[in-house]
Amino acid sequence: MNWTDERVELLRKLWAEGLSASQIAAQLGGVSRNAVIGKVHRLKLSSRGRAAPAQARQKKPKAAAPKAAKPSSQPVRSMPQTVGATALKVEFDAEPAPRPVARVDDSVILPISRNLKLVELTDRTCKWPNGDPLNEDFNFCGSASKDGSPYCAYHARVAYQPVSDRRRAR
Repeated sequence: MNWTDERVELLRKLWAEGLSASQIAAQLGGVSRNAVIGKVHRLKLSSRGRAAPAQARQKKPKAAAPKAAKPSSQPVRSMPQTVGATALKVEFDAEPAPRPVARVDDSVILPISRNLKLVELTDRTCKWPNGDPLNEDFNFCGSASKDGSPYCAYHARVAYQPVSDRRRAR
């Protein structure tokens, strides 16, 4: 579908009248709602009229004299004007909450790493990785591991945290 000058002018007119993108797409024919929205953004059409309900669009007989409006006891709230993607923009005034600090447990002794390579690992050595696997100096802890565990006592406590501690850390 090509956007001819006539179709663009009709789009501008319908947009200014306050029709929705779906209504405009239906009137133009051969174009989707998303295509209308995209064209509106490319044309930078931001101001538009308000669409009146179908009953209000019909001409009503004018009253003889306008009635005076009653003052309302409720405060009038104004809605902020949003244009484009600013509707989703959020500004925070408060500072972020500090992250929880890990507890220091004196009962845990940090093992001395043996710095083993992958081919040196056995069923009874700790397989906790040290460093970046893409670096040449990458190695594994290599300390003695408990029966059936891939890690030494220290790394097992790091890897397998109790559920209550994980929930509290979030």
